[in-house]
Amino acid sequence: MVGCGKMGSALLSQWVKGDETITVVDPMAAGLPDGVRLVGDRDQIEGESFDCIVAAIKPQMIDDVMADYAANLAPGGYVLSIAAGYSADRLSRLMGDAPVVRTMPNLPAAVGKGVSGLCPGPHAGEVHMAHAEAFMRRAGIVITVESEDRLDRVTAVAGSGPGYVFEIARAYAEAAMAQGFSEDEAREMVLGTIGGAIAMANEPDAPMLEELRNSVTSKGGTTAAGLEALNGDNGLSDRLHATLQAAYDRAVELR
Repeated sequence: MVGCGKMGSALLSQWVKGDETITVVDPMAAGLPDGVRLVGDRDQIEGESFDCIVAAIKPQMIDDVMADYAANLAPGGYVLSIAAGYSADRLSRLMGDAPVVRTMPNLPAAVGKGVSGLCPGPHAGEVHMAHAEAFMRRAGIVITVESEDRLDRVTAVAGSGPGYVFEIARAYAEAAMAQGFSEDEAREMVLGTIGGAIAMANEPDAPMLEELRNSVTSKGGTTAAGLEALNGDNGLSDRLHATLQAAYDRAVELR
Protein backbone atom coordinates (compact mmCIF):
# COMPACT_ATOMS: atom_id res chain seq x y z
CA MET A 1 0.00 0.00 0.00
CA VAL A 2 1.51 3.28 -1.14
CA GLY A 3 0.25 5.93 1.28
CA CYS A 4 -2.00 5.37 4.26
CA GLY A 5 -4.22 8.36 4.95
CA LYS A 6 -7.67 8.33 6.48
CA MET A 7 -9.30 6.13 3.85
CA GLY A 8 -6.30 3.86 3.52
CA SER A 9 -6.24 3.37 7.28
CA ALA A 10 -9.96 2.59 7.29
CA LEU A 11 -9.52 -0.15 4.71
CA LEU A 12 -6.34 -1.45 6.30
CA SER A 13 -8.18 -2.04 9.59
CA GLN A 14 -10.32 -4.63 7.77
CA TRP A 15 -7.81 -5.95 5.25
CA VAL A 16 -5.51 -7.19 8.01
CA LYS A 17 -8.15 -9.79 8.91
CA GLY A 18 -6.97 -11.87 5.95
CA ASP A 19 -3.87 -14.00 5.50
CA GLU A 20 -1.89 -11.60 3.31
CA THR A 21 1.30 -9.91 4.35
CA ILE A 22 0.71 -6.18 3.93
CA THR A 23 3.48 -3.61 3.57
CA VAL A 24 2.70 0.10 3.88
CA VAL A 25 5.00 2.73 2.41
CA ASP A 26 4.32 6.04 4.14
CA PRO A 27 6.78 8.27 6.01
CA MET A 28 3.98 9.80 8.10
CA ALA A 29 1.93 6.73 9.02
CA ALA A 30 1.59 5.70 12.65
CA GLY A 31 -0.60 3.48 14.79
CA LEU A 32 -1.11 0.83 12.12
CA PRO A 33 -2.70 -2.55 12.99
CA ASP A 34 -0.52 -5.35 14.32
CA GLY A 35 1.09 -7.44 11.62
CA VAL A 36 1.47 -4.61 9.11
CA ARG A 37 4.98 -3.87 7.94
CA LEU A 38 5.65 -0.13 7.74
CA VAL A 39 8.50 1.40 5.74
CA GLY A 40 9.27 5.06 5.21
CA ASP A 41 10.08 5.10 1.49
CA ARG A 42 10.36 2.93 -1.59
CA ASP A 43 14.12 2.47 -1.22
CA GLN A 44 13.39 0.11 1.68
CA ILE A 45 11.53 -2.30 -0.63
CA GLU A 46 13.97 -2.10 -3.56
CA GLY A 47 13.99 -5.42 -5.40
CA GLU A 48 10.84 -6.77 -3.69
CA SER A 49 7.76 -7.87 -5.64
CA PHE A 50 4.09 -7.64 -4.66
CA ASP A 51 0.99 -9.31 -6.12
CA CYS A 52 -1.09 -6.19 -5.53
CA ILE A 53 0.03 -2.59 -5.18
CA VAL A 54 -2.57 -0.28 -3.65
CA ALA A 55 -2.41 3.34 -4.75
CA ALA A 56 -3.68 5.16 -1.67
CA ILE A 57 -2.05 8.55 -2.08
CA LYS A 58 -3.68 11.83 -3.09
CA PRO A 59 -4.46 11.98 -6.84
CA GLN A 60 -2.20 14.99 -7.35
CA MET A 61 0.77 12.95 -6.08
CA ILE A 62 0.32 9.96 -8.38
CA ASP A 63 2.30 11.29 -11.34
CA ASP A 64 5.33 11.94 -9.15
CA VAL A 65 5.18 8.80 -7.02
CA MET A 66 3.56 5.74 -8.56
CA ALA A 67 5.74 5.20 -11.66
CA ASP A 68 8.64 4.07 -9.48
CA TYR A 69 6.53 1.21 -8.11
CA ALA A 70 6.08 -0.45 -11.51
CA ALA A 71 9.28 -2.36 -10.79
CA ASN A 72 7.74 -3.78 -7.61
CA LEU A 73 4.70 -5.34 -9.29
CA ALA A 74 5.00 -9.13 -9.56
CA PRO A 75 4.21 -10.87 -12.86
CA GLY A 76 0.44 -11.37 -13.01
CA GLY A 77 -0.11 -8.75 -10.32
CA TYR A 78 -2.26 -5.65 -10.51
CA VAL A 79 -2.73 -2.17 -9.11
CA LEU A 80 -5.74 -1.36 -6.94
CA SER A 81 -6.41 2.38 -6.87
CA ILE A 82 -8.51 4.17 -4.25
CA ALA A 83 -7.51 7.57 -5.62
CA ALA A 84 -10.56 9.58 -6.67
CA GLY A 85 -10.37 11.45 -9.96
CA TYR A 86 -7.34 9.67 -11.43
CA SER A 87 -8.31 7.43 -14.33
CA ALA A 88 -7.36 3.78 -14.53
CA ASP A 89 -5.99 4.32 -18.04
CA ARG A 90 -3.59 7.05 -16.89
CA LEU A 91 -2.42 4.95 -13.96
CA SER A 92 -1.92 1.87 -16.12
CA ARG A 93 0.22 3.77 -18.63
CA LEU A 94 2.17 5.41 -15.81
CA MET A 95 3.04 1.98 -14.42
CA GLY A 96 4.09 0.31 -17.66
CA ASP A 97 0.66 -0.91 -18.84
CA ALA A 98 -0.02 -2.68 -15.56
CA PRO A 99 -3.51 -4.10 -14.94
CA VAL A 100 -5.52 -1.61 -12.86
CA VAL A 101 -8.73 -1.92 -10.85
CA ARG A 102 -10.26 1.24 -9.43
CA THR A 103 -12.35 1.29 -6.28
CA MET A 104 -14.21 4.05 -4.50
CA PRO A 105 -14.80 3.15 -0.85
CA ASN A 106 -16.37 5.24 1.87
CA LEU A 107 -15.30 5.90 5.44
CA PRO A 108 -17.57 3.38 7.25
CA ALA A 109 -15.15 0.80 5.86
CA ALA A 110 -13.31 1.48 9.10
CA VAL A 111 -16.00 -0.49 10.97
CA GLY A 112 -16.67 -3.03 8.22
CA LYS A 113 -19.81 -1.19 7.07
CA GLY A 114 -18.45 0.52 3.98
CA VAL A 115 -19.96 0.73 0.51
CA SER A 116 -17.39 0.49 -2.28
CA GLY A 117 -17.70 0.83 -6.03
CA LEU A 118 -15.39 -1.38 -8.09
CA CYS A 119 -14.48 -0.86 -11.74
CA PRO A 120 -12.12 -2.83 -14.02
CA GLY A 121 -9.47 -0.77 -15.79
CA PRO A 122 -7.06 -1.59 -18.60
CA HIS A 123 -5.72 -5.17 -18.68
CA ALA A 124 -7.68 -6.15 -15.53
CA GLY A 125 -8.80 -9.77 -15.82
CA GLU A 126 -11.24 -11.95 -13.93
CA VAL A 127 -8.59 -13.02 -11.42
CA HIS A 128 -7.72 -9.40 -10.61
CA MET A 129 -11.38 -8.43 -10.23
CA ALA A 130 -12.14 -11.45 -8.06
CA HIS A 131 -9.26 -10.63 -5.73
CA ALA A 132 -10.19 -6.96 -5.58
CA GLU A 133 -13.83 -7.76 -4.80
CA ALA A 134 -12.91 -10.23 -2.06
CA PHE A 135 -10.49 -7.69 -0.59
CA MET A 136 -13.07 -4.90 -0.59
CA ARG A 137 -15.83 -7.13 0.81
CA ARG A 138 -13.88 -7.34 4.04
CA ALA A 139 -14.77 -3.67 4.48
CA GLY A 140 -18.47 -3.93 3.55
CA ILE A 141 -20.71 -3.95 0.48
CA VAL A 142 -19.23 -3.94 -3.04
CA ILE A 143 -20.99 -2.57 -6.12
CA THR A 144 -19.28 -3.54 -9.40
CA VAL A 145 -19.77 -1.10 -12.28
CA GLU A 146 -18.71 -1.26 -15.90
CA SER A 147 -17.30 2.22 -16.44
CA GLU A 148 -15.46 4.98 -14.63
CA ASP A 149 -18.40 7.30 -15.27
CA ARG A 150 -20.55 4.92 -13.23
CA LEU A 151 -17.82 4.85 -10.60
CA ASP A 152 -18.04 8.66 -10.40
CA ARG A 153 -21.76 8.24 -9.74
CA VAL A 154 -21.00 5.74 -6.97
CA THR A 155 -18.69 8.40 -5.57
CA ALA A 156 -21.54 10.92 -5.54
CA VAL A 157 -23.94 8.53 -3.81
CA ALA A 158 -21.78 6.43 -1.50
CA GLY A 159 -18.23 7.76 -1.50
CA SER A 160 -19.33 11.21 -0.35
CA GLY A 161 -22.51 9.87 1.25
CA PRO A 162 -21.33 9.62 4.87
CA GLY A 163 -20.73 13.37 4.80
CA TYR A 164 -24.35 13.96 3.85
CA VAL A 165 -25.59 11.59 6.56
CA PHE A 166 -23.41 13.18 9.24
CA GLU A 167 -24.66 16.62 8.24
CA ILE A 168 -28.30 15.50 8.36
CA ALA A 169 -27.68 13.91 11.76
CA ARG A 170 -25.96 17.08 12.98
CA ALA A 171 -28.88 19.26 11.91
CA TYR A 172 -31.37 16.76 13.39
CA ALA A 173 -29.53 16.80 16.73
CA GLU A 174 -29.34 20.60 16.65
CA ALA A 175 -33.12 20.73 16.17
CA ALA A 176 -33.56 18.30 19.10
CA MET A 177 -31.44 20.56 21.31
CA ALA A 178 -33.70 23.46 20.34
CA GLN A 179 -36.53 21.40 21.84
CA GLY A 180 -34.77 21.57 25.21
CA PHE A 181 -32.59 18.43 25.20
CA SER A 182 -28.92 18.40 26.13
CA GLU A 183 -26.29 17.71 23.47
CA ASP A 184 -25.75 14.18 24.81
CA GLU A 185 -29.48 13.46 24.96
CA ALA A 186 -30.03 14.80 21.46
CA ARG A 187 -27.14 12.78 20.05
CA GLU A 188 -28.34 9.58 21.72
CA MET A 189 -31.91 10.00 20.50
CA VAL A 190 -31.00 11.03 16.97
CA LEU A 191 -28.35 8.35 16.36
CA GLY A 192 -30.53 5.73 18.02
CA THR A 193 -33.49 6.68 15.86
CA ILE A 194 -31.45 6.70 12.66
CA GLY A 195 -29.73 3.44 13.54
CA GLY A 196 -32.99 1.72 14.47
CA ALA A 197 -34.72 2.86 11.30
CA ILE A 198 -31.82 1.64 9.15
CA ALA A 199 -31.80 -1.71 10.95
CA MET A 200 -35.52 -2.12 10.19
CA ALA A 201 -35.00 -1.23 6.54
CA ASN A 202 -32.18 -3.79 6.29
CA GLU A 203 -34.22 -6.66 7.70
CA PRO A 204 -34.75 -9.58 5.31
CA ASP A 205 -37.95 -9.07 3.30
CA ALA A 206 -38.32 -5.51 4.63
CA PRO A 207 -40.93 -3.44 2.77
CA MET A 208 -40.00 -0.68 0.35
CA LEU A 209 -38.79 2.53 1.98
CA GLU A 210 -42.02 4.31 1.08
CA GLU A 211 -44.03 1.57 2.81
CA LEU A 212 -41.87 1.81 5.91
CA ARG A 213 -42.40 5.57 6.00
CA ASN A 214 -46.14 5.09 5.65
CA SER A 215 -46.19 2.47 8.39
CA VAL A 216 -45.23 5.09 10.99
CA THR A 217 -47.38 7.88 9.54
CA SER A 218 -50.93 8.07 10.85
CA LYS A 219 -53.26 10.41 9.00
CA GLY A 220 -53.43 13.69 10.90
CA GLY A 221 -50.82 12.54 13.41
CA THR A 222 -47.51 13.95 14.61
CA THR A 223 -45.36 12.14 12.03
CA ALA A 224 -47.57 13.38 9.21
CA ALA A 225 -47.21 16.93 10.48
CA GLY A 226 -43.45 16.56 10.71
CA LEU A 227 -43.13 15.04 7.23
CA GLU A 228 -45.21 17.83 5.74
CA ALA A 229 -42.78 20.35 7.18
CA LEU A 230 -39.77 18.24 6.11
CA ASN A 231 -40.67 17.47 2.51
CA GLY A 232 -44.22 18.54 1.78
CA ASP A 233 -42.97 20.83 -0.98
CA ASN A 234 -40.38 18.28 -2.22
CA GLY A 235 -37.69 20.62 -0.96
CA LEU A 236 -35.73 17.81 0.67
CA SER A 237 -36.01 15.62 -2.43
CA ASP A 238 -34.87 18.48 -4.66
CA ARG A 239 -31.96 19.28 -2.35
CA LEU A 240 -30.76 15.67 -2.35
CA HIS A 241 -30.95 15.47 -6.15
CA ALA A 242 -28.88 18.65 -6.33
CA THR A 243 -26.42 17.26 -3.77
CA LEU A 244 -25.68 14.12 -5.78
CA GLN A 245 -25.48 16.03 -9.05
CA ALA A 246 -22.99 18.52 -7.59
CA ALA A 247 -20.80 15.70 -6.24
CA TYR A 248 -20.90 13.86 -9.58
CA ASP A 249 -20.10 17.03 -11.52
CA ARG A 250 -17.09 17.61 -9.30
CA ALA A 251 -15.91 14.01 -9.77
CA VAL A 252 -16.04 14.54 -13.56
CA GLU A 253 -13.99 17.74 -13.21
CA LEU A 254 -11.31 15.82 -11.31
CA ARG A 255 -10.82 13.14 -13.97
